[in-house]
Amino acid sequence: MSEAVQSPRKVAVIGLGSMGYGIAVSVLRSGHMVWGVDVDAKRVDKFRSDGGQPSEITGAACELDAVVVVVLNAEQTQDVMFGDGGIVASLKPGAVVLACTTVSPSFAGDMAARCAEAGVLYLDAPISGGSVKAANGQLSIMASGSADAFAAARPILDSTAEIVFELGDEPGTGSAMKAVNQLLAGVHIATMAEALTFGMTQGVTPEKFVEVISKCAGTSWMLENRAPHIVSGDYTPHSSVNIWPKDLGIVLDIAKSVRFDAPITTAALRQFMTAAEMGHGREDDAAVAKVYARNAGLTLPGEE
Repeated sequence: MSEAVQSPRKVAVIGLGSMGYGIAVSVLRSGHMVWGVDVDAKRVDKFRSDGGQPSEITGAACELDAVVVVVLNAEQTQDVMFGDGGIVASLKPGAVVLACTTVSPSFAGDMAARCAEAGVLYLDAPISGGSVKAANGQLSIMASGSADAFAAARPILDSTAEIVFELGDEPGTGSAMKAVNQLLAGVHIATMAEALTFGMTQGVTPEKFVEVISKCAGTSWMLENRAPHIVSGDYTPHSSVNIWPKDLGIVLDIAKSVRFDAPITTAALRQFMTAAEMGHGREDDAAVAKVYARNAGLTLPGEE
């Protein structure tokens, strides 16, 4: 992560959710000029008050050096890039798009090809690390693209990442690696919830679960990060339940395309879908524990 830059870039960050906002702040902190774009005007206003550019992106798009896309899914990615008023058509030749959303490898390849037709560089750059690391410029980025795309994106990567995995020149390779990561991350969250609530049936409190298991071989980063949300009864979303039907759905779509059986992923996906059906879709993804608690007749911390 670089705290200062010799040549400030003009950058737009599209999508000011928990991850996108942190990315925008990290790029801003490194001395770049940053426009924040979001459908939520309050998020845009907040970013402007934090030092973001006060003007609308429409007037600055032709001057941008880089665009970071951190929206929800492939549909939104395509829309902000190539839909009505899509930004790619306004970018100058040689500008780079860093696409950070979890998408399929084939979609990333298609976006890269369409950008190339417009004279714009594309870096397949899915991210991992959570909202806190995003805000601290300490993300892990799984990136693939041409040498020119990496070179154009370097100041942004330096501002936002603790580590950048350079996975080759083929857009889509980064997205393939992110799918592998999301398979594990989603399964780990669901399994954490299963283990925590199973422990409750045996008299192990959620507090004691975190104290002991986080120091044992059964721990994981997701357990250590998410289980405390259950202990506190605070489901303020850092990453929401609704993320996982999308991300694990992508994993299973890829698996189906190569005739790969992924039964554990399928089981985890079912739990997140049930949590969403119960009305917890916008809550922190640790709320998947509420599925297990309901089925077992358990009362989680913070519930009456």
